[in-house]
Amino acid sequence: MATAEKQAAIAELADSFRGSSAAVLTEYRGLTVKQLSELRGSLRGHATYAVVKNTLTQLAAKEAGVTAFDGQLVGPTAIAFVTGDPVEAAKGLRDFARTNPLLVIKGGVLDGKAMTAAEITTLADLESREVLLAKLAGAMNATLTKAVYLFAAPLSQSARLIEALRAKREAEGPQDAAPEDAAPQDAAPQDAAPQDAAAESTTPEDAAAPAVESTPQDVATGGDTA
Repeated sequence: MATAEKQAAIAELADSFRGSSAAVLTEYRGLTVKQLSELRGSLRGHATYAVVKNTLTQLAAKEAGVTAFDGQLVGPTAIAFVTGDPVEAAKGLRDFARTNPLLVIKGGVLDGKAMTAAEITTLADLESREVLLAKLAGAMNATLTKAVYLFAAPLSQSARLIEALRAKREAEGPQDAAPEDAAPQDAAPQDAAPQDAAAESTTPEDAAAPAVESTPQDVATGGDTA
């Protein structure tokens, strides 16, 4: 390969490293062209799968500041440059390797941090970004619903308390009025008082009688004295 072509290839690979959120290093020894096409199809939308030359890739990785592949660029090498969901890309590689054991996942890099093959498998076992976002949204909605309930609960309790007090007053209303209705009966003794007083008053005969009864003798005596 001419020097200019090598430089262009290195620059392209370096741009792929820089523009990817993750990259997974694989060895594809023994896979057919058809199988590689199937793998590319399974990764579509999440990653691009490119067969690379080890020497040029080492230079490109160094230029992009990636050191995770140092010492691993041996044998037939292909790299999955992840531009979509890293979890989905890891799932695609893992699932393909299960049915095609000739694909060997050697390691990777995620957000600048090196990952082992085991860590990539663990990443593949995670739920996708969409599922996690859906769960997060559901949790937030549940929290908001709970918060609304907590704010509304005192108001509803107050309303129920007011209604209960109103119903209680209505139920006790006739009982409270009973003493007022009974008031005339309580006043009956007072009404009877004039009758008692009338009984104690003097009769016409008593009123006509003199305060001091004078006998004929007293009158006669008085006449003699005069």
